[in-house]
Amino acid sequence: MSERRGHLIDVRPLTQSPAFARLWLGTLLGGLGGQLTITAVMLHMFALTGSTFAVSMIAFAGLVPMIVAGLYGGMLADHFDRRAVALTAAVIGWSATVALAVLAWTGLVNEWWLYALSILSSAATTVASATKMAMTPTLVGKDLIAPAAALQGITGGIMVMAGPALGGILVAAFDYPLTYTIDVILTLSLFLGLATLPKLPPEGQTEQPGLRSILDGFGFLKTAPNIRMQFLLDIIAMTFGQPIALFPALGVVLLGGGEVTSGILMASIAVGVFVSSLFSGRVVTVRRQGLGIARAIQAFGLATGLFGLVLMGAAFGWSGHATEAHPDIPMIVLACIALALTGATDNVSSIFRQTMLQAAVPDAVRGRLQGIFMVVVAGGPRIGALVTGVLSGIALWVPPLAGGIAIIVIVAVILRFATRFRAYDALEPQP
Repeated sequence: MSERRGHLIDVRPLTQSPAFARLWLGTLLGGLGGQLTITAVMLHMFALTGSTFAVSMIAFAGLVPMIVAGLYGGMLADHFDRRAVALTAAVIGWSATVALAVLAWTGLVNEWWLYALSILSSAATTVASATKMAMTPTLVGKDLIAPAAALQGITGGIMVMAGPALGGILVAAFDYPLTYTIDVILTLSLFLGLATLPKLPPEGQTEQPGLRSILDGFGFLKTAPNIRMQFLLDIIAMTFGQPIALFPALGVVLLGGGEVTSGILMASIAVGVFVSSLFSGRVVTVRRQGLGIARAIQAFGLATGLFGLVLMGAAFGWSGHATEAHPDIPMIVLACIALALTGATDNVSSIFRQTMLQAAVPDAVRGRLQGIFMVVVAGGPRIGALVTGVLSGIALWVPPLAGGIAIIVIVAVILRFATRFRAYDALEPQP
């Protein structure tokens, strides 16, 4: 492990691995373009249908294909050249965006095209993401896995901060066709990053693609208690700490400010991700990564609970009663601080989880485990949205407050008995 002690992010993966640097920059620009399209598609769907339900169905309709793509793509990454798998998936995703642009320019786009092409793009992105994560240790070496994970947090923070805002501005100023076209152009940078990589076949014995290969990946997971535990803890965090579904209502009925407030709340999470990555210099030197995951998730629960307290204060009028035209600025500021803390703590947990997954899992099965990880990442927030929706019927502040407390308590109970996970040492990574 690195002995680096500075607070700022460790950029050695970029300076010591030109291949990783090109891939990182291509992922950043391509991902930014992807966020433009995601935002544009949601706005386009609402413009065509006038239905919030139709917009929400974009994410729901893509869930099963995303799960299948994660599992299938991980299997392919453990058999074929990972560069070729990621490049093929990127081409498919890019083609879907090209089709969106063409349909928009010709005026032939409708809601069914938006659904179909969004699903295709989401599935392709899942395959490409799982494959790129599986190849990271080969590109940077095991000593730089943690700094590479922190750098990937930087890309995620920038994409989520800037992408939706830019997407909304571009749609408002130039309409949908040009917005989709900009994504088509930005994604070309991802091709450059992938095409210039060396061949990256998986190390060790590979298996023929098929259901047996996928089942063998789950079979390995049965023998990997530390990886299972980090998946479980992440699901707990996402199930009880996912307040994003509340944001539209908060801007209208509780904090005021309407859609602007909802957008600011969303951006606050990304700010936390970005800042925590920027100052991750000491985070990446932590050896007890299992304990680090648990403590980071408990801190995430605390921040989520604080967000719930802020909403409770707004509901009881601690600083006055807001309306859509007259937002409650003090409470919005406090809510943004709490949400930034959720983004920061979740990102710290993600750095530890990615490092453990990439260092402890053998290369020959890493693609399949990354695929399962993508399923966890995709499924957890959707379960959380359902829990939030149910509890919000009591009051809008109940889901984050109760959820934050639940996260802290459940993780504490699990950690008490997970002695092997607590003792995990990054110098001797064991799955």
